[in-house]
Amino acid sequence: MLQDNAFARLSDFDAMEAELKAVRQYLHAHPELSLEEAETARFVAEKLEAFGYEVTRNVGGHGVVARLTAGTGKKSIGIRADMDALPILEETGLAYASTSPGKMHACGHDGHTTVLLGAAEYLAKTRRFDGTVTLIFQPAEENGRPSGAQKMIADGLFERFPMDAIFGLHNHPGAPEGTLLTRSGPIMASSDTVNITITGKGGHASRPHLTVDPVVVACNLVVSLQTVVSRNIDPTQTAVVTVGTIHAGQAVNVIPEYAKLALSVRCFEPKVRDLLETRITKLARSIAEGFDASIEIDYDRGYPVVVNSEKETAFARTVAEELIGAENVATCPLIPGSEDFSYFLEHKPGSFLRLGNGTTSAILHSSKYDFADGSLTTGAAMWARLAERFLQEEA
Repeated sequence: MLQDNAFARLSDFDAMEAELKAVRQYLHAHPELSLEEAETARFVAEKLEAFGYEVTRNVGGHGVVARLTAGTGKKSIGIRADMDALPILEETGLAYASTSPGKMHACGHDGHTTVLLGAAEYLAKTRRFDGTVTLIFQPAEENGRPSGAQKMIADGLFERFPMDAIFGLHNHPGAPEGTLLTRSGPIMASSDTVNITITGKGGHASRPHLTVDPVVVACNLVVSLQTVVSRNIDPTQTAVVTVGTIHAGQAVNVIPEYAKLALSVRCFEPKVRDLLETRITKLARSIAEGFDASIEIDYDRGYPVVVNSEKETAFARTVAEELIGAENVATCPLIPGSEDFSYFLEHKPGSFLRLGNGTTSAILHSSKYDFADGSLTTGAAMWARLAERFLQEEA
């Protein structure tokens, strides 16, 4: 086993702090939406090429993959950062605020990209590892399906760039800057969307007995859906069924022909996900039938549950504790948000971490949000040390 001082330390990145801050703030000022990340990808690729990486552009769209080999080791580690921004009008008032009105890095992907670039530079300079580092700069995480992860996988990511495990991270508002959070098993929820159209028989509001009122059907369905979690899901499990929109009618004196509902469904276990779909579908059909209405259900399965591998998560936690001390590493709570890193974990073992963004940070996807520059060196050092430790030579 190599000595601890052979691996990256937090202090090794002190001299890089100003550079990382400048890169992050440049990216923040120049956000690009999902599927539009051409300039961000160019910026990233040129830096990686300057560091000495073998760079492949346009993987699954604007994706960039960079590889660096040192020594004779056969192992390869993959590390991913996302690059896209959100269609939000920034209201931070920062000197480096978005220069593209209506586009904003409101989820911290500018920070995720920067910490991986910092690790890339360090690893290229030191080359104290034995094997291959594969760095994945992914577009379109916020796109929904098909997401950037799906598109990169479809473009042969794992066949063209073999790796033994894959790691990623996301910033975590509410946790102190410079801390890390890990969790084995499920960590982030699946996210499904259900669009329901109820067709009744329209007519005059004064003669409801001559109609089949889809509004009444919809209202009964909304109330009944509240029992799906409380009466069908094991109380030790977690699930959410939210009716986000309901639309029907145009005039107060008209019973409409249609009512439309849209649901957001989230959980942390594949079996629970299947049960939710079964119960929601069966309940909706039976209620519509009971009112003599017809119904169409479009059940769209979105991002799967993010399930961290036990071995890789334990390893990542050990590395984090070595780097910043056990007192600065916590167990991450279950997060009801979703992430397309889940698709990578369906193909390779790995782990998705959370990086503290400050206890007073604005929430993600807020017009007031900003990535905490105080966490940049921690993120970069974590990736560098993780890569070195994963690829270390055994004594």
